[in-house]
Amino acid sequence: MESALRISPPTASARRNASADLPLAVGPAISQMRGSMLSLTLVSPDPEAAASAYHKARQAFSVEGRELGPGAYDLAVPAAPDAALFDRLPVDWCVQPAERRRKRLLVADMDSTIINVECLDELADYAGKKAEIAAITERAMRGELEFEGALRERVGMLKGLSTDALQRAYDDRVRLNPGARTLVRTMAANGARCVLVSGGFTFFTSRVAGAAGFHANRANTLLEEAGALTGQVGEPILGREAKLSALQEEAAALGISLAETLAIGDGANDLAMIQASGLGVAYRAKPIVAAQAHAKVDHADLTAVLYFQGYTADEFATD
Repeated sequence: MESALRISPPTASARRNASADLPLAVGPAISQMRGSMLSLTLVSPDPEAAASAYHKARQAFSVEGRELGPGAYDLAVPAAPDAALFDRLPVDWCVQPAERRRKRLLVADMDSTIINVECLDELADYAGKKAEIAAITERAMRGELEFEGALRERVGMLKGLSTDALQRAYDDRVRLNPGARTLVRTMAANGARCVLVSGGFTFFTSRVAGAAGFHANRANTLLEEAGALTGQVGEPILGREAKLSALQEEAAALGISLAETLAIGDGANDLAMIQASGLGVAYRAKPIVAAQAHAKVDHADLTAVLYFQGYTADEFATD
């Protein structure tokens, strides 16, 4: 079983986002690797689509590769492929320097990345204000609103909500996304530190971290009094810059470079840590994030991130 939480089913048709042509930022990292081989990884929930993409890549570069698992292939290539090579194929792909692919630190966003929902929006539903609060959430995730101010506004709208709603929301609404527990447990089993860093709330991150297998979690604190939310959030607020700081602090504590880190998220407040990491992944992300992340996962589940690191399916930690 993937997790103590029930697993939400994969999206029937993953949404496509406006993005850069390449799923890996081929600026500094790849330009420095000219003359060296790169790793190209192809992953799809559709084995036929994956095989087709693999065939196209083999022909384009006249190289052979290997199968990592069902619907997952890996090739050593001399240059990044043209994105048009995989047009109209439901395939996630990542091209990166071949060295240090297996990361020693994972920093992951929680809402809509490791889990299936935005917890604040679900709390809003219990207060009868989901439509209003979800609209603000969407704008903040797209980078149209400053995160900290948007969070204060949304939490303020929950003033008076019984704290019982937090546990009800967790029990009734929160599910690990497919592959989340396998991703975290496999990296942990191979010596990586795994940290859940969220602009959401500690009530949820502490429980999700335990269910998925994270070593630690960081998030905001909802203030309460007499069994109800006060409409305030503890300061300072953990947002975009705090997520970046978490990545830097955790890497420094491990004595590793940022090149050995992996960050994954879906919203604008994840972008700084995604860009600073050695491999920054946009998962079902907003356009602003998908366009600037190193790699995207729009079709496969979260185990794609393991394949990107060169893990084979028989190395996955499952239960």
